[in-house]
Amino acid sequence: MSKRRSTHKQKSTPKGRRVTSQPPWLVPLLAGITGLVVVLVAVSLLGSRSSDSSVDVELPPLPERGDPELLKDVETYPSEGQLHVPQGSPVFYQTMPPTSGTHYARATPAGFYTKTPPLGSLVHSLEHGAVIIYYDPERLSQDKEAEDYLRALARTYRSTWMSVIVAPHPEPDPEYPYILTAWTVMLRLPEYDPARVEAFLAEYLGRGPENRVR
Repeated sequence: MSKRRSTHKQKSTPKGRRVTSQPPWLVPLLAGITGLVVVLVAVSLLGSRSSDSSVDVELPPLPERGDPELLKDVETYPSEGQLHVPQGSPVFYQTMPPTSGTHYARATPAGFYTKTPPLGSLVHSLEHGAVIIYYDPERLSQDKEAEDYLRALARTYRSTWMSVIVAPHPEPDPEYPYILTAWTVMLRLPEYDPARVEAFLAEYLGRGPENRVR
């Protein structure tokens, strides 16, 4: 009895080509890892911006100019320039905290921070017209009224060209519990004083060298 030859032909694999198949769990795993990396990068760029858990504080409309009597202690410094350098490059300033000078391409967003953002990014925000309020964490923790007020400022003034940034002083144990900076100016406060803070904002907020909006 003769054997019947099968007419079914097997598909051959071209020489030198390896056929592989991805496990069904690999694509979701890679997508998850990519998403996690994106989240971590975003968090690191924002520093430690604190969620706003303070009570509502009524802020009066900002005057067109600040009271000169309340601003008599404002210190003015020569501009240290507006050079942009890559993120993370070493930067040095004549004042601490800085009021102008070389800075990074990425500005710091408005907000209340529990860790000081990079100085190079903060100076870029000053160039945009921001007011930065530095605080001594130890002393602020003992003054809930001051913290609520500063959080309200950071929550209210958030635009690119008119923002308020509240952050710890970059040096430990600063001499003054509160220091306000705008482009080339600084005001050191020995105590919480909302009237002087308001005067400083009225005079300098939104009036940076790159794009004045007030």
